[in-house]
Amino acid sequence: MATNYDDGGDAGAFRKRRPRPITDYGTSMVQWMSHRKPSYKGSWHYEQERPSLSYVVDILPPRARLDSPAESVPTRHLHTSLGKSKKPVTVVRWMPEGRRLLAGVHNGEFMLWNGMSFNFETVTVMGSSSLRAAEWSNRKDWLVAANDEGTVYYLQPTLNNPHRFKGHDAPIRDLAFAPSDTKFVTASDDNTLKIWDFVSSTNESTFKDHGWDVKACDWHPTKGLVVSGSKDHSVRLWDPRTTRNLTTLHGHKNAITATVFSRLRDQLLATSGRDGQTRIFDIRMMRDVAILRGHDKGVTTVSWHPIHSSLLSTGGDDGSLNTYLLTEPNTPTGVASTTISPYSTSDPRSAPPQSIYPAHRIPHAHESSIWSLDWHPLGHILASGSNDHYTRFWSRAEPGLTTCFKDQFHLGEEGAEAQGTWDRKFGKRQARELEEQEEMDEAEGLEDQAQQLQMQQLQFPQNGVPGLSIPGLPGLGQSLPGLNPGAPPPPMPFPSGSSSGLNGSAAPMPPIPPPHFPGFQQGIVPPPNYGQAGQHHYAHQPGLYPPPPPPPPPSHQHQHHPPPPLPFPPPAGLDQDALKRLISQAQAQAQAQAQPPLGFPSGFPPPPPPPPPGLGAGIPGLPVPGPGGDQTRRRAPLPSQQDGFKAEQARGNYRVAR
Repeated sequence: MATNYDDGGDAGAFRKRRPRPITDYGTSMVQWMSHRKPSYKGSWHYEQERPSLSYVVDILPPRARLDSPAESVPTRHLHTSLGKSKKPVTVVRWMPEGRRLLAGVHNGEFMLWNGMSFNFETVTVMGSSSLRAAEWSNRKDWLVAANDEGTVYYLQPTLNNPHRFKGHDAPIRDLAFAPSDTKFVTASDDNTLKIWDFVSSTNESTFKDHGWDVKACDWHPTKGLVVSGSKDHSVRLWDPRTTRNLTTLHGHKNAITATVFSRLRDQLLATSGRDGQTRIFDIRMMRDVAILRGHDKGVTTVSWHPIHSSLLSTGGDDGSLNTYLLTEPNTPTGVASTTISPYSTSDPRSAPPQSIYPAHRIPHAHESSIWSLDWHPLGHILASGSNDHYTRFWSRAEPGLTTCFKDQFHLGEEGAEAQGTWDRKFGKRQARELEEQEEMDEAEGLEDQAQQLQMQQLQFPQNGVPGLSIPGLPGLGQSLPGLNPGAPPPPMPFPSGSSSGLNGSAAPMPPIPPPHFPGFQQGIVPPPNYGQAGQHHYAHQPGLYPPPPPPPPPSHQHQHHPPPPLPFPPPAGLDQDALKRLISQAQAQAQAQAQPPLGFPSGFPPPPPPPPPGLGAGIPGLPVPGPGGDQTRRRAPLPSQQDGFKAEQARGNYRVAR
């Protein structure tokens, strides 16, 4: 977990990488599975936690403590993640399996963070506009996202994007799936909501009763009921079949920012607004039964706990993170408010709503507005995305740990420094180290792409044949074999099936072969003699050009007596002047004996012979002249991106439009 890395200082100076916190829920799950009993017996028979770190082995997952929602209240800061782009995080969503967190960024990227070690894994670009909404289907097999341009994206769990379409002309602020996953609704700044068919991406109905921007929407988890919140301070309930406005809920005094149905108690609806309040409505009575107070500024996002129906968290414009228990009013001393729930009165329809204050409050969770909150599927980690470019992870405190309540997130930097639990200088250095660590993780996550680029650079020679570099002679260079015995020439690799260079440009043309001189086949540089082992190596390596066959014996009609052949490689001890004289003599003899081909100037070497049979036209990886003289090899058209979407229909999914 802790590795060494160079800090960029003096040579040989290394420092240890700061240990990364790991949140492994495997041990608590095993502890629960080995001691669990039927749920109707409660949780009293489990080992009770004590305020000591030695009882950390007895921590159980929230699923095992259904009667203790207070144990799942997020009070401790786990980790802060910062992307390389350093843009506001507008939406966070856990992957269905809970192993990774998907964070949508202001520049249109989806960043994937590990859910246990919180390191960067990968990034997917969905456009250049800010991502505003993302929701998983109820079966968790599709993710639908939308951005400020009004574009809707379909994504699979592998982050493959098989389909997209234009949904609105204004930014899409929220979306939600129907219980059957065959339809979904989108809310936009164009004052409308639209219901779409998921398979055909067609608009089935439009709601136009709102008088201002529609900022939030949700679909009831089991019924045909759609809720929306607008900038006109109203919360409306709709019938998706007839597009009729069933009722309008009033109570907020400012713009609505979130409307979320509870997935565990589906009669409850949570709404938040810029007036700093979150209201809990009971749709059976069509009235608010509780008012969640505690935010000094507007409330921007709401998230229900996936395990405990009475637990929910809210994020504010001032960066504060509040967690409420609907069963505990937690009224501060000296504050007069209604502490009795309407359900406990004789007339619930006319009783005033109950005021509930936070069970725990983190005033300085972020430095700016919290745009999105999302609970881990197991309910032990809460992720938050903010306008301050950070993605933070929160969880419950360990048994006996009290220092987490005195950190800079609870008391602020000045308060924590006064308490001695945080040092400003050390905090800045730690933040800088964490930022460097995140950059290293992002670089390691994209290491495969860098390695692929390096392999392409090695496979495409830029200046002649590798290992030969005499200036003035095409294809040869300053290190001819024999002059530098310590550097034998490597074989010539050619990638198979590639027709483009490193940056999408055409691959470089092969170097002009050297002119004919005695001992060489006309126009071909002889490769090193590998013997039978080399022939076997070339035959079993795809993409490698095999050595040319030996030249046929010359005919008796044109037989001549060539000068003594030039040894290859030249003998050791031969200086460069003598070598140049030998090469110039060979060139003069070849020019006198060979007639130049048609259309070539005198002294220009003829083109190389065609490749042996079975290799096709041209060398793999090099451009082949087309019928129009174009030297660029054309790539076949790519398959349609809709194939993956149609494959799902072939498996029986989404075939019937409802």
